Amino acid sequence: MLADEAEYPSPTIQDCRRLQGPNRYGTAPGAVVTVDVVTDEARRAVDHWPYAARRLTQALGWDDSEFVARHSLGDATCYLSAPLDGLMTATAVAEQAWVESEAYADGRDVPDAAPALRVQYADECARHPHVRELAAGALTRGFAFSMDDEAVSVGSGSGVLTWPHGAAPSSLAVAWDTVRDVSLVLVTGSNGKTTTTRLVAAMWRAMGATTGWSCSDGVFVESDLETRTLALGDYTGPGGARLVMRDDAVQVGVLETARGGMLRRGLGTTTAQVAVITNISADHFGEYGVHTLDDLAEVKAIVTRVLGPDGRLVLNADDPTLVALGEHLATAHAVPMVWFSMNADTALVADGIEAHGDGAVLHDGHLMVCRDGVWGDAGRVDEMPVTAGGAARHNVENALAAALTASCSGVPLSAVYVALRRFGAAPHDNAGRLERYAFGGLTVFVDYAHNPEGIRALCTTAASFAASVAASRIGLVLGNAGDRDDEQLRALARTAWSVTPFARVIVKEMVSLLRGRPEGELPALLVDELRQCGAPADRVSISPSEFDAVQELLTWARPGDVLVLPTHAERGRVTGYLERLRVEEWQAGNPLPDIDSA
Repeated sequence: MLADEAEYPSPTIQDCRRLQGPNRYGTAPGAVVTVDVVTDEARRAVDHWPYAARRLTQALGWDDSEFVARHSLGDATCYLSAPLDGLMTATAVAEQAWVESEAYADGRDVPDAAPALRVQYADECARHPHVRELAAGALTRGFAFSMDDEAVSVGSGSGVLTWPHGAAPSSLAVAWDTVRDVSLVLVTGSNGKTTTTRLVAAMWRAMGATTGWSCSDGVFVESDLETRTLALGDYTGPGGARLVMRDDAVQVGVLETARGGMLRRGLGTTTAQVAVITNISADHFGEYGVHTLDDLAEVKAIVTRVLGPDGRLVLNADDPTLVALGEHLATAHAVPMVWFSMNADTALVADGIEAHGDGAVLHDGHLMVCRDGVWGDAGRVDEMPVTAGGAARHNVENALAAALTASCSGVPLSAVYVALRRFGAAPHDNAGRLERYAFGGLTVFVDYAHNPEGIRALCTTAASFAASVAASRIGLVLGNAGDRDDEQLRALARTAWSVTPFARVIVKEMVSLLRGRPEGELPALLVDELRQCGAPADRVSISPSEFDAVQELLTWARPGDVLVLPTHAERGRVTGYLERLRVEEWQAGNPLPDIDSA
């Protein structure tokens, strides 16, 4: 694109994207455009958008297209469903419909784009032969279908067939008797997704299954014999799901399914057996028309669109937003819901057991799982390494979620018990999530906590541990990415300080995660909020990077201290350095090893 060429045909268009799978608006793929809405003319344009979109889709022969135009705070989203072989054309339709709607609101005329769109759609169809009939064939037979820019697939795991675009056969030529689906589990929520994903995968491996799983660290296939890394990085979107589903060694897939991927591209699968929503908390407000907890819950509930009548939706009965979501789903959809709770007497858990036979609770220090109406003991939570002796209450909750989810997907209680007794004993089991290091007289907690509830859970765990060992001081590194609004960032600092008055707080700058903010703005905001909360000036400072902040806190530390390190930008470098300190038997209060050799 030329430097002076606009990305979109109207400056009020924020974003336009293809939805290749089930999404916020329905099960059908399509396109969605997000637009600025700050004037009365723009609001009239949003109201007119479905009519303009319908005119263009009818010109293309898309008579079954559905349309949604939704106002929000300062913006709006407009969605149209479209055939799988026309999703690029659908984005052009969505944009052009907005251009026409703005012209309508302003009383202007614009040239008819329908002839050019017909040409574009014909060309796109030629590049994607048989895609629609393959999708229909898979849907008719109840198999998963997935598609990206490179390939199309039917079935999943050991029963998958995949073809590159241009080489896909007609549905009649597919050996459908060789296609099948493996069990697929979707894990979503605001916090605990990665830990829950890893736990469910470990429970399946405990019964000998080759398990593929995707998370914010990458995509992996594990069996008793080997671990294969398919990709590294954040693969919580449909791309990670497809990598798991297209690996023919996989016998079960566990897919971390984040908000961003669902909003940007939809789900990566059309079927799943079990989905779990761990919790809902304030995060990423202001993006893609998500401004409230209820909006966020609606997005997380996209996973319900691929559950069949024999599936299970696992929900947290201690989360008020999910309780309200459950009430809505009970009236709007036939979704089989089961519940877990930290309270053994929670009525919703009993309701789920009565209706569907499944549930999980914490009772007298034991994790209890009900499957098909029969209760079983999955062990004492203080003997589960992932709970840090029971101090990590949020990981007790994650263990409940994972145990019920795994049980509903077919894992016997014996394997759940074994996995919970093992998982977390080695740091790599749950890398980046409540990793605990002990060296030099210090205890150091490393975690990915990135929103107020995540910070609350991390700081509460550290404070509880500090109290148990009579630690005199707790130090914290604090920071976040710049794609949160000011109030969410202030809430991060406010929440951390509300847990315990830290003896030292190092606020970190992360240049790689500024997300449009100028350098210095985010740390200054966090420091200001800490000061408003009562933090003394001599306890708070700003460091130019995450690694520098960790080094500064280590230099401050003395034997007996507890350090809390939410780590986002340089996790590998930080954990590598901590391990080096452990191996070299460095002692708190001594000079740190040379930075350049870290």
